Amino acid sequence: MNNPFRSCTLLALAGLLASCASVIGPRQIELPLAKLQAGMDRRFPITNRALEVIDIELNRPQLSLAAGNGRVGVTLDAALSSPFARQAWRGSLAMSGRPFIDAARNAVLMAEPRVDRFAIDGIDAARQRQLAAAANVLMNKVAADVAVYRFRPEDLRYAGVQFVPTRIHTTPSSLVVTVEPVK
Repeated sequence: MNNPFRSCTLLALAGLLASCASVIGPRQIELPLAKLQAGMDRRFPITNRALEVIDIELNRPQLSLAAGNGRVGVTLDAALSSPFARQAWRGSLAMSGRPFIDAARNAVLMAEPRVDRFAIDGIDAARQRQLAAAANVLMNKVAADVAVYRFRPEDLRYAGVQFVPTRIHTTPSSLVVTVEPVK
């Protein structure tokens, strides 16, 4: 037999759970530098050809966070070679960008990338400036393609409620992402 009291109780519980989901507000997810670094380590090395004449391999990324200016910095080892020359060069490159959330990819990427330092051993200053221009082109591509962090589905689900990242800011030791329930 259908028990009306039991049915009403179940209906009331379902309504209570649904209303709780709507009262859950924004949350903050802290992404410590060590976690970000581990994710970046898995995405490197990267090899790319710049301006069709220089092969650049980037590896050993070292992340840094600048809370004061809200940028994420990356220092990389760089190896350059040309298909037209039998010589290779080694050096380092430092870039930074403003972190932003790409909702379609559920990832943190870098906007406004810029090369802060580019130093290649054994190359004169004039050639370094030319190579720096190629490095800027490559860094725009790296910043667009390589996520600083990718959210897993469970990162964006809490108490049965789906969340979406809405804001991000830097601290000296982490990125802090604000997530809000999907409406």
